[in-house]
This record gives sequence, structure tokens and C-alpha cells, in this order.
Amino acid sequence: MGLGFRKSFKIAPGVRVNVSKRGVGVSAGVRGLRYSINSSGQRRTTASLPGTGISYTHTSGSGRKYKSSAQQQRQRLVQQQKEIAKQQELERARYEVEVYENKLDLIRSIHKECDDTFDWEEISRSTHPHQKNDKGQFKIEAQQELDSFQPTLFQKLLKTGGKKEEELRAAVIQARQKDAAECRELERTISIANRILNKDVDAYFEVIEELAPLDDLLEFGSGFEFFIEEPDALEVEFLVHSKNVVPTQIKTLTKTGKLSVKNMPKTKYFDIQQDYVCSCVIRIARDMFAILPFNTVTVHAMDEVLDTSTGRPNLVPILSVKFNKEKLNQLNFDAIDCSDAMINFEHRMDFKKTQGFKPVEKL
Repeated sequence: MGLGFRKSFKIAPGVRVNVSKRGVGVSAGVRGLRYSINSSGQRRTTASLPGTGISYTHTSGSGRKYKSSAQQQRQRLVQQQKEIAKQQELERARYEVEVYENKLDLIRSIHKECDDTFDWEEISRSTHPHQKNDKGQFKIEAQQELDSFQPTLFQKLLKTGGKKEEELRAAVIQARQKDAAECRELERTISIANRILNKDVDAYFEVIEELAPLDDLLEFGSGFEFFIEEPDALEVEFLVHSKNVVPTQIKTLTKTGKLSVKNMPKTKYFDIQQDYVCSCVIRIARDMFAILPFNTVTVHAMDEVLDTSTGRPNLVPILSVKFNKEKLNQLNFDAIDCSDAMINFEHRMDFKKTQGFKPVEKL
């Protein structure tokens, strides 16, 4: 508790000097009406009806008016600074709400993204001009630029046309080298395509590692492990980390544009969590079917769940889904509810609206 003091001195009938930590003030008046002013320039008028308890108080600032243009400009700048700070606060509030809403949209629409489909049969039949000792596209374009070169009048006067022509000849050599490198890369890709068509599991893993189709999910803290026992079937363990992804607060704007932050109800949190997990497993299956010739993709969503017997979190399966390629491709990904879509596939999920996910056994 802070210490304070106040002292009042009567200097004339109805006039008193008041001394306190805040400064010095003078008050004057009669019963029912008093007027006071303190050292900071604050003025107060108090009117009351004796014996009724009814009173009215009016407080004002110093009331001082500056005449110099510098002081007037200073007051305008101070007011402008306040307005700028207010607008920045409102803009920051809008930004935070937009980021919050965008995050919700992102974690509920992960399944809508998918890699382009690879046709390994077509890739295996690809050819490159270098394979027939023909000119590649880089060489053709560079040669055309060299053949059409005509020195300008300025280049003739400065005798720089020869230098430019040498640069174009060097560019033709570099283009030939780029065509050769492109040819080697295509031959490597064709080799991988043939290995995939021959169901070489090692080639499958090379493609997954090189294309890294799920890398954008790493932004959410997710992790993946891939298992292939048979060439037609893939098994994926997906580390959810939903506690790091799903927000625990709701951000909105008030009628005046200020930021309102409230704790998210558990039912809403668990609903978003379920949508996030189900959206991810669909996305994983779509990408795997797009880049490799699997018939089935089984995804196990793994997350930390509290073990009440030890009081410690354990990494356990909370959703296990076996996707069929043909059935998955029949879904309208822009319109589905990912959680409801699980009914289309063999799956295990124990989810309660008020409790969230419970551990399940893997398929």
C-alpha cells in the first residue's frame, strides 16, 4: 500500500490552499458552490444542494491557449500522433483476425492441394534430340540468335561488333552443354520410370525423397514415415502435432474495430482438430496415388495422447484409414467434409465432440 499525504490551509474566508503529492491547489467558494484549480492547470467546479446529497462536478484542463505557430503546430502533431496510433491499433487488429481466419481455412483445406499425376508409361517412352545426335532446343535458340546478329551502327563505330559475335558463339557452346545435361537428366528419369514399371520398391522411395510431395505440411510441424512391403500398397505414419496447429483462442473484431480474443470452446477446438487430421490423411493419400502406381494407401495419424495411468503423453494412433485409389478419386474435394468423408473408406477412429480423439488400433 502506497503512502500519501494531503494538507489544507485556510488563507482567507472561503479560500484554502491544498498541498498533496500531486502538487499544490487553491479552492474557493461558499457552501453549495466551490471552484478549485491545481498546479497542473486542472480546474474543477462543484455545485450541490445542501442537505439533499445531489451535486454536479465539472472538470476541465488548463484551458491555456497558445498563440505562437510553433506551439499550435505542436498540438496538431500530438493530436495527429494519437490518431495514427489509433489507426495502427485498428489495422493491427484487422491483420491479426485475418491471419487467424486464414489459418483456419488452411488447416481445413489441406486435402484440396495435390501433386500433378505422373504417367510413368509415357515418361518411359520420352526421347531427346541428343539421343539422335540432333540439335536440342537450347542449341537451336542460341544458333538462331547468332545467325540473325547484325552489328548496329554504334557497334561498328566503336568496333564492338566482333566482341558481341564472340559472346554469341560462346552462348551456342553453353547451350549445347545445357542440352547435353538435359538429355542426361531425361535418361535418368526414363531409367527411374522403367524401374517403377518393373515395381522396383527402391525406385519408389527415390521418387518420394526427390519429389518431397508433402513438404508443405512440414510448416504445420508434421512428420512422415513411409513403409512399403508390397509394390501395390503404401503405408504412411503421419505425425499430427495438432496442439501446435489448432488455435486455442478465437479472434474477432468488435463493432469499433478493436481486437477481441476469447478462449476457444473445447467442442469447437476438437471439431477443428478432427477436420485438420482428416484433411491431412486425404491429402497424403492423394499425393501418393498421384506420383506412384499404388492401389491402396494406408495412413496412420499419430498424436500425443495423455496416458492417465502414468500422467504422461504417449504417441499413439488416433486415426487409421485405408484408401482405395478409385474410390478416393470419385470424391468432390472442394465440397466434402473431410471428417464425414472417412465413412467412404475402411477406417478406425474414436472421436467424441467433447473429448476429441481417443487412441485406436492400426489397420
